[in-house]
Amino acid sequence: MKVQASTPSQMSSNPGQTLHAYYELTKPRVVALIVFTAIVGMFLSVEGMVPVSVLIFGALGIGLSAAAGAAFNHLLDRRADRVMARTSGRPLPTGTVDITPALIFASALAVVSMLVLVTMVNTLTAALSFASMIGYAVVYTVWLKHATPQNIVIGGAAGAMPPVLGWTAVTGEVASDALLLFLIIFCWTPPHFWALALYRRDEYAAAGIPMLPVTHGERHTLLQMVLYTVLLLAVSVLPFATGMSGKMYFAGALILGTIFLVFVVRLYRHYTDALSKQTFGYSIQYLAMLFALMLIDHYQVPLREFIFSPFI
Repeated sequence: MKVQASTPSQMSSNPGQTLHAYYELTKPRVVALIVFTAIVGMFLSVEGMVPVSVLIFGALGIGLSAAAGAAFNHLLDRRADRVMARTSGRPLPTGTVDITPALIFASALAVVSMLVLVTMVNTLTAALSFASMIGYAVVYTVWLKHATPQNIVIGGAAGAMPPVLGWTAVTGEVASDALLLFLIIFCWTPPHFWALALYRRDEYAAAGIPMLPVTHGERHTLLQMVLYTVLLLAVSVLPFATGMSGKMYFAGALILGTIFLVFVVRLYRHYTDALSKQTFGYSIQYLAMLFALMLIDHYQVPLREFIFSPFI
């Protein structure tokens, strides 16, 4: 069924709807998680406070770059999006936003993000942000997504970059601790996304996208999810092993990771779409809580001294 695109007059008569459509092009919930993990990377890179200008302009530049990548993803994936129920309501398939304005919007976001990062942060962060944007919007969306069932594993490298970007925004260099944060998100991405792909596998098959549940079946995908979640649990405690984080983080990471593993093992033993949706939902909460825990743990001693210093 062909979707009739809105005419400019129709769009201008609903400015609120049009503005919301452009907002949706940026995948705001995904960008919010990206910016949050980048900010955590900033704070973990220093003992004290992050310079306010770096915090503001670093978060802004990284967020705009991620939003640009999301908008380009909408543009390049628009034909597949029409086929899938999960994405058929997006602005481009519905015609709420036309292709040319969307391209201008995405390009403007990309240019502004690079200007902000180059002029207000540093060139390394700008270069890595640009590489991540191209990696997601072009390499993953155009090639990997349609080329291999390991698309989300390889393409996950682009999505794992935000805490590294936050780190480099403050320090101007890539440190080993920053790469640990990258590794955590890299290992988290496959079980997170495959939980979604399992209950959407018929849609991916209809769109001709070789996601692992489509090409290798449910059981194989679930086994891979178990293995990656075990690996994630092991990797998530490395910040404690290297001394970057303390005992509070270590305990919390074990608890959060064990809960994630229980979800995945239950899914492996008795798959249902409902449980797969719950696993996908928890995976998002897991990553947000894990990084929040890192931040709290990092500042727990200075915070305790700040609160109790007047009484000492």
